[in-house]
Amino acid sequence: MKGKEKKSETVKIIPLGGLEQVGMNITAFECQDSIIIVDCGLAFPSDDMLGIDLVIPDVTYLKQNIDKVKGFVITHGHEDHIGALPYVLRELNVPVYGTKLTIALIENKLKENNMLKTTRRKVIKHGQSVNLGCFRVEFIKTNHSIADASALAIFSPAGTIVHTGDFKIDYTPVFGDSIDLQRLAELGKKGVLALLCDSTNAIRSGFTASERTVGKTFDSIFADHQNKRIIVATFASNVDRVQQIINSAYKYGRKAVVEGRSMVNVIGTASELGYIKIPEGTLIEIEQLKNYPPEKTVLITTGSQGESMAALSRMASSIHKKVSITPNDVIILSSTPIPGNEKAVAKVINELSMKGAEVIFQDTHVSGHACQEEIKLIYSLVHPKYSVPIHGEYRHRMAQATMVQAVGIPKENVLMINSGDVLEISEEKSQVTGHVPAGAILVDGLGVGDVGNIVLRDRQNLAQNGIIVVVLTLEKYSNQLLAGPDIVSRGFVYVRESEDLLEEAKRVVDEAVSDCLGRHVSDWGKIKNEIKDRLSDFLWKRMKRNPMILPIIMEV
Repeated sequence: MKGKEKKSETVKIIPLGGLEQVGMNITAFECQDSIIIVDCGLAFPSDDMLGIDLVIPDVTYLKQNIDKVKGFVITHGHEDHIGALPYVLRELNVPVYGTKLTIALIENKLKENNMLKTTRRKVIKHGQSVNLGCFRVEFIKTNHSIADASALAIFSPAGTIVHTGDFKIDYTPVFGDSIDLQRLAELGKKGVLALLCDSTNAIRSGFTASERTVGKTFDSIFADHQNKRIIVATFASNVDRVQQIINSAYKYGRKAVVEGRSMVNVIGTASELGYIKIPEGTLIEIEQLKNYPPEKTVLITTGSQGESMAALSRMASSIHKKVSITPNDVIILSSTPIPGNEKAVAKVINELSMKGAEVIFQDTHVSGHACQEEIKLIYSLVHPKYSVPIHGEYRHRMAQATMVQAVGIPKENVLMINSGDVLEISEEKSQVTGHVPAGAILVDGLGVGDVGNIVLRDRQNLAQNGIIVVVLTLEKYSNQLLAGPDIVSRGFVYVRESEDLLEEAKRVVDEAVSDCLGRHVSDWGKIKNEIKDRLSDFLWKRMKRNPMILPIIMEV
């Protein structure tokens, strides 16, 4: 009887982000009276989100079911998986579980937001499990471009779900062991209900190269440029990459400097916990650079994505306080541009080249994500009943969906879902049974969620077309026009060169106001609308532009 009961159980998979883009990863799993949340990341704003600093997921559904939420389970310490925690934990104060380095990086964030005392966190080792309501979650060792990354085996009454997290298969990692394929195979033997697999590189054939290959490239660049200063830009979180740069620096007798706030924080934490080994006397402070000849130093810096405020961009545009680029510099970009950042990266490369520096970006990076052959290997080991491609834009997930059919997963069992979908699966069937709020909450300065689509639309309109303010003064009881209309323009036309146009515009407004007052219209709203309509028509006919028009009426 017990077996039958088990069969009828279903588990809900509810992604709240991360399925339309590379970023903002967060997925809820619900079964009986328990919800667990895997990851809680942020996304960086797109170009049309003017003034927005960060984008975080909408957790309305989780707030509505707070009594069921047992905790956050975090796969690894990258921003797109932990960045939203300080914002979300204010509304959902539940424990956070992760491996040693992951929790330490989360603690850095909590410290910045004065939340260390209020947030419960627990370090779990690879191979260990944690019980959360009716779920049991086991952490499994994987490889990625940050140490301590984990895949998760989620045991539920409905069956076992495997979540790969971000992963690649690296048989020769720089730090620690290779991915625990043995454990994944054991789970596959026992039977896995669903596999949620990383799709970032699913459009690339073959295998992802080992992280170690980059070390060899560094060694040869260092050997070829012994009389030049070397600057390497990479991701702050790629601890293994920084380790290899330091190894090459030590080998060729150079002193290394770590520059960029996020880089200093991550490397500081990783070295305290022993995830990076820095030979004695190799690392120096940036202030000490002047004590050494340039050809005996290497700078490790942030800004490989062309971010405007990162250290490399500041060096390129000559606003860095301590480092100036010279023709005697070799700059290595040790990353590939994230989709959407290509322009910004090209701009930085151009600026650096104009200063006479040599820029190297060939073979200086390997991805932290699995290519097609590695994804196939995971599927053949885990052998899931259902495939749910995650982590990537639609085209990446679609590439995985097509590929896994070749590995023997029936087409009807490959489940392409979107953020906000409630996917219910059991041994018998799978279907999307509903939809929950899922979207982007915009963070601007200290304001979280106070800028919505309407405000963004206004910002875009202001940015594209400018604003015209019309000011007029009416007498209190008689509604006579006492002063104005005056027209102030910002971002629309250069006033000094367009006096005629603005005079005509004044006349248009004057007529509109006179008409209203002649018809004894005393409702300010109606007067304002009349001004807007007539002025907008006039400007469109004359200029083919639609500035924002803001009428202001004062009463004396």
